[in-house]
Amino acid sequence: MPDQSYQPTLSQLRAFVAVAQHRHFGSAASMLNVSQPTLSQALASLEHGLGVKLVERSTRKVLMTTAGTQLLDRARSTIESADGFMADASGLGGSLSGPLRLGLIPTVAPYVLPALLPALRAEFPDVAPFIVEDQTERLLASLRAGEIEAAVLALPSGEPGLVELPLYTEEFLLVVPEGHDLDGRSDLPLSALATLPILLLDDGHCLRDQTIDLCRSVNAAHPAGDTRATSLATIVQCVAGGLGVTLIPRSAVSVETGKGALGIVEFAQPRPGRKMGLVHRSSSARADEYAAVAELIARVGGLVGV
Repeated sequence: MPDQSYQPTLSQLRAFVAVAQHRHFGSAASMLNVSQPTLSQALASLEHGLGVKLVERSTRKVLMTTAGTQLLDRARSTIESADGFMADASGLGGSLSGPLRLGLIPTVAPYVLPALLPALRAEFPDVAPFIVEDQTERLLASLRAGEIEAAVLALPSGEPGLVELPLYTEEFLLVVPEGHDLDGRSDLPLSALATLPILLLDDGHCLRDQTIDLCRSVNAAHPAGDTRATSLATIVQCVAGGLGVTLIPRSAVSVETGKGALGIVEFAQPRPGRKMGLVHRSSSARADEYAAVAELIARVGGLVGV
């Protein structure tokens, strides 16, 4: 039986939502920056107060109970409402302030953050940014769970319930070993992709999917090979070592091509590229603040050559 006087705390609800997302106590505790015993106690206290089991625990996995599944969306909405309340309160002074949990995909974060973070401090000194770098699908899951407030990723997101704010468009360039026959060209047709050994990022990276889509658009064979990497830094060094060629966004060129014997190739017009945007939940109470952040990121994009 539930305790009729019981009121769950936000920490308990966050523990429940984190465990529901990760289905793993260690990963959930790491995400919330608490110890695993602390997280387990918070969830146990929530279950005891409610008088229902929310998850099934075993040595191998965590499963949601029927009650847990039914209550999960309400828990997420409660956390989001509380965060919105605090955001509104912190913004009553007329200036963007308070915590800002911002996600960025790995093919953006290393190239935009060096300019973005100083600009954010200068323009919004009362903001406390927290940065999460992750792949698109996991950032979208974190948005749904209320673990981050906004994310910078390639549009369209394909996710319902989100507002998408366009930031900038940047073209893709081909990175080749220095001295390659194509090195320095600025008119490469997309059809040339059919004859090149293209290296791909690992599964889950949107740049991998975009590269494959480009190859398909010109009836090029699906890029194949055993060489894959989780970062542009690694895959570009594989190019320098003669293992193949790869596509990178223009914002990454100055950082990644200064570390080895590499050449750059530009495609013929219209050049392929991607549209970047900032996304946030449509239910968020901080829409105006996110719009201000998006405007700043768009300006910073000009500083990194996109």
